Amino acid sequence: MEISVLSKKLWCIHKQLILLFTPLVFLPLLFTLPEKEGKCLYVVVLMATFWCTEALPLAVTAMLPVCLFPTLGILPSKKVCPQYFLETNFLFLSGLVMASSIEEWGLHRRIALKVLSIVGVKPAWLIMGMMMTSSFLSMWLSNTATTAMMLPIANAILESLFGDLETLKEKCKSKDDPEVDIINGQSAVKLHSLPSVPSEKQILSIDGMDGMEQSDVRTSAEIRSESQYQLKVWKGFLICIPYAASIGGTATLTGTAPNLILIGQLKSYFPDCDLINFGSWFAFAFPLMLIFLFLGWLWIAFLYGGLNTRLCFKKQDQRAQAEARAQALIEDDYRKLGPINFAEGAISFFFILFAVLLFTRDPKFVTGWSVFFKKGYVSDAVTGVIIVSILFFFPSQKPSLSWWFDPQASNTPYVPLLSWKKAQDSVPWNIILLLGGGFAMAKACEESGLASWIGGHLHPLAEVPPAAAVMLITAFLACFTEFASNTATIIIFLPVIAELAIHVSVNPLYFMIPATVGCSYAFMLPVSTPPNSIAFASGHLMVKDMVKTGFVMNILGVLSVSLAMNTWGVAMFNLNTYPEWAHPINKSAVLTDVHFSSVQSLNATL
Repeated sequence: MEISVLSKKLWCIHKQLILLFTPLVFLPLLFTLPEKEGKCLYVVVLMATFWCTEALPLAVTAMLPVCLFPTLGILPSKKVCPQYFLETNFLFLSGLVMASSIEEWGLHRRIALKVLSIVGVKPAWLIMGMMMTSSFLSMWLSNTATTAMMLPIANAILESLFGDLETLKEKCKSKDDPEVDIINGQSAVKLHSLPSVPSEKQILSIDGMDGMEQSDVRTSAEIRSESQYQLKVWKGFLICIPYAASIGGTATLTGTAPNLILIGQLKSYFPDCDLINFGSWFAFAFPLMLIFLFLGWLWIAFLYGGLNTRLCFKKQDQRAQAEARAQALIEDDYRKLGPINFAEGAISFFFILFAVLLFTRDPKFVTGWSVFFKKGYVSDAVTGVIIVSILFFFPSQKPSLSWWFDPQASNTPYVPLLSWKKAQDSVPWNIILLLGGGFAMAKACEESGLASWIGGHLHPLAEVPPAAAVMLITAFLACFTEFASNTATIIIFLPVIAELAIHVSVNPLYFMIPATVGCSYAFMLPVSTPPNSIAFASGHLMVKDMVKTGFVMNILGVLSVSLAMNTWGVAMFNLNTYPEWAHPINKSAVLTDVHFSSVQSLNATL
């Protein structure tokens, strides 16, 4: 049998081979390490391998602790199972339910079109508008839903600016150009287009485009050059949306799963740490998001031709006419939405109330409204669940007293703002299980002593200055998450990073926060995040476009996080000192050190 044929057959069953051989390869861990630490490390390595290779669905791997921790004697099931629905999961669930109500009534689309109508249609400003809208929406909606909604809007606007994409590609052709096939998207990678794109584009109207073509008196070289510029701008539009969605998700605790993993593991490792909640995280991460978003906009607009003199000076040419058509398209589609109806107004009110109450509960820099309740009883999860519960009975139509006295009025069934069926369909239960698997793993690492054992082997890293360590941690995790799920990445590395901080006597938040944010900075590959995959599936981007743009984006992200941690982060979380709440995790190690020192002193005395 030929090697190529054998390799293809092996590839067809590579997941089954991984499932079969991984437990055998790492079996020596059970016999070469201390018993409980070795068993825990064995399970952690198995789960990390299955998560990174996706040999099993991520959610199925996340349930392995329920099977393995009790049977291996690491943790009893009564301690493992509750980890799958902690209060952090309820906060995440409330955010998802609020997002599904926003999508149900189309409020997100109204916000997007309004922002785009304000910023204008010059390429650089439009890229900024796309990034601002995508980042804001992804603070509350999932990054994937935001990208899937924004891409069709972007494509409709681009068609009004530059015409049909296929025609544009034809104009870019040159007989002596060796990359004609590449320009025209004839790459070896084939992905199915998103089914939601056509349906959204049918909503966006592009009327009268065919009749607006004017005779073109430019030379073929000028037409080709202009078309290549337009194609480059088109790529910039498509690539900025998933990047902005990933950046925006870091600004709120509910915006992306790694943020919630941080909260859950902090509560597990450091029960006395109450510095991170929705308000304090937003106060820290929102300015970071704005800075990174601005730097990212400058880079993308520069790379894809958006930064030019047209930003400051008006010119009456074909580009100006195309921009006027695009502006008219956006305004026309916004008008078609009509005035805000009762349901949209109600959702807007509850959305704002949701954000304000979460932010002001206990923002740390001022006294929050939680002081009116018993200390430690009301958390972000309680706040979120209270607000979203109202959505299931609040009416979607304006109530009217006259309806009771009008026998001719239609007796239509009462419709709330959100039905349970819609909420149930919108919640990614696999992510809920993934969060639970991460919390169960963290609990096992703590109780088995594995976290302390790993930390004891990290002393060589104590020589690295903390500021440099922040940059290295962020860069490493940003690179690692290019190939693995960001949730799985932070689950695997956060316990190790916490122990590293303790053993080098650095505030654990100084290392854990940049690690968490860095896990969301995956920009270089289509497979890095679902938003990247959606943009790549449009067929107009190539891998080299994402690598070229994403490499610099990663660098800008690392620098932005380092700036945030060493400026307002230090002031907000008192990162210059080693906190009292960080001692309990290392209590056993401290007691061992004290006992050893006492024995030495006694021997010296004798």
